[in-house]
Amino acid sequence: MMNRIVLVMTIGVAGFIAVASADDKVAADADRMAVPSPPARFVPLTGSERLSQYLTGLASPETIVKAAASAGIRQWNGTPKEWGGGAQAYGERVGSAFAQHVVESTIQYGLSAALHEDNRYFVSQQAGFLRRTNYAVKSTFLARHNDGKRGFSFSRVGGSAGGAFISRVWQPRSTTSAGDGAVSLGLNMGAAVGFNVVREFLPDIKRRFHKK
Repeated sequence: MMNRIVLVMTIGVAGFIAVASADDKVAADADRMAVPSPPARFVPLTGSERLSQYLTGLASPETIVKAAASAGIRQWNGTPKEWGGGAQAYGERVGSAFAQHVVESTIQYGLSAALHEDNRYFVSQQAGFLRRTNYAVKSTFLARHNDGKRGFSFSRVGGSAGGAFISRVWQPRSTTSAGDGAVSLGLNMGAAVGFNVVREFLPDIKRRFHKK
């Protein structure tokens, strides 16, 4: 259990680094936010925008750091045991984590297009740590529809579930059970929550650092 908690925390820290790095590349000034604010009038994603978002997300800095961090923890934990240790084993774990991400993203892309779900994260514009954290956590499981209203994100949760269970196909025997898939799904959603919390508060953190 402690190793799994460490895994989620490590991915969360990796997410902070990845999001901050990506934001620095596109920021035009010190006050630019890492994620957009809710628009006055919600504009749904076009087909080309959705496709571009999907392709960009396949190998984003966030994805690479997350896969490397996940593989590092699993290497330290010796999971799966059949892969052993060493550089080659670490490469297999990175490859497995990245392949799972590709499966997850592809399923999410297909479902979100079919169901007209928009999983982009918009900062809350709310005040208070608990309110903003609550918003970030809930946003992990919610998506906007064409009318701007939010509802359960079948595409995000379905994509995470698909990636978690389909990845059992290439896993060694010790990690192919339904329970292992469920654990992977829980870790995926936990990491997604962590990334959203980072996205919510990162603009404030960056502004404070810039002021100093």
